[in-house]
Amino acid sequence: MVMNKNTEIERKFLVISDTFKESAEASYEILQGYLCKEAGKTIRVRIRDTRAFLTIKSSLLRKGLAKFEWEREIDVADAKELMQICLPGVISKTRYIIPTSPFMGAERKWEVDVFHGRLEGRVLAEIELGDEQEPFERPDWLGEEVTGQPQYYNANM
Repeated sequence: MVMNKNTEIERKFLVISDTFKESAEASYEILQGYLCKEAGKTIRVRIRDTRAFLTIKSSLLRKGLAKFEWEREIDVADAKELMQICLPGVISKTRYIIPTSPFMGAERKWEVDVFHGRLEGRVLAEIELGDEQEPFERPDWLGEEVTGQPQYYNANM
């Protein structure tokens, strides 16, 4: 599959231990809310430390695991204002970035989200791939794969 512009292919997993923190190269706080959540599409506003983003995602324009993703950086003050009109259920989490060893010629990074507040105790890992069939190394802190399970989409939490 040829990667189209604005395409995201990711796999998602439960995390079974916090040993991933030993390999983290960075972490940051995220606050995110949804302006729109409909079947096959979402519009999200996210504040990540001192930066903010508006993101549109859709499974309607791509096949398989691939999703359309359009993201642009926006002013933090605008993002804070947009948060006030988000749907109920704003998410707070800490994201850890864990580099992978080059595997089969590709260097990737794991993003591990540790959720706070009403989602306390939930820990999910994602890896973004260049192709649906791309192999990747599975660290020992990785648990069951939950890719494609709607209850693990941030928009549904």
